[in-house]
Amino acid sequence: MGRITITDIANKLKVAPSTVSRALNNHTSISEKTKKDVISLAEKLNYQPNIMAINLLRRKSNTIGVIVPQITSHFYSAIITSIQDVLSNTPFNLMVCISNESFEEEVVLIQKLEKLQVDGVLVSTSSETKNFDHLKKLQKKGIPIVIFDRDCPGVKADKVLVDDYSGAFEAVEFLIQSGCKKIAHLGGPHNSSTSKHRLKGYLDALKKHKIPIKKEYIRHVSGFTSKSGIKASKDLLKLKNTPDAIFAVNDNIAIAAINVAKKMNVKIPKELSIVGFNDDPHSSFVSPSLSTVLQPVFSIGMLSARILLHHLKDVDAKIEFRHEVFKTELITRESSKFL
Repeated sequence: MGRITITDIANKLKVAPSTVSRALNNHTSISEKTKKDVISLAEKLNYQPNIMAINLLRRKSNTIGVIVPQITSHFYSAIITSIQDVLSNTPFNLMVCISNESFEEEVVLIQKLEKLQVDGVLVSTSSETKNFDHLKKLQKKGIPIVIFDRDCPGVKADKVLVDDYSGAFEAVEFLIQSGCKKIAHLGGPHNSSTSKHRLKGYLDALKKHKIPIKKEYIRHVSGFTSKSGIKASKDLLKLKNTPDAIFAVNDNIAIAAINVAKKMNVKIPKELSIVGFNDDPHSSFVSPSLSTVLQPVFSIGMLSARILLHHLKDVDAKIEFRHEVFKTELITRESSKFL
């Protein structure tokens, strides 16, 4: 047999489906004998109520959607894990959606979550996203959102972010103070807020120490995977005036730079220092181990989930959006010279 329904129970007992429904919900209009018969048969047939259908009737799904750009990196998998940890002792289920760094896919996912009547959405936008109308439309439907990791300028919502600017500034200043003077930057996709903030931190650190900014030392990659950083790394290390340091937008790109440098017989860190951003677990296991900027990834996910739960538990409260920014920490390892 397939999934047992209320109608199946009603047919076997020769009563109306509405009678079965009331009996299962302990309605006072149903006799104790009928309730006993219905519950007994339901247990015998292993009847399971269709929670989704019930929730849709109640216009409440007890479901929270989370949209992430990708799930292959430690950062976003850890975010999802931390969100699930917060939701584990609540009535809410988590629906994970992946945009694959596509704005179009992100818009479709938002539409799907709206149709499924999710109670709230946690979102880290794609690197292609420049227009945020789809998020604003969701808010107008009364569905609260919390934006995390990547900022959405102009969207009035709760935001849980990282101080990408200060983290980048500190990393580049560390490279300068360790003796590096020709520092290159492997930046992320242009639209990403994290890419913009980390680029600004890089530029301002150079300006503070009066180091000339050279356009040929700034290369933007199309994505955040190691594969995306290979060509840009090769281009930098083939320059006539080769850089003596690279600050990468994330650890994946930095590890690509390490691999390219090793293949080109560039000695790390004697000839080239490299610093990444994220402190992914594999960063300490590459050779040489990667200096990087640590983000409190689990704290980001947990706080995002708790803020959303607060809105869902107190729907009548006056809406006051929170803007939380976590500080970063520089982790120095073998890929960079020490002060």
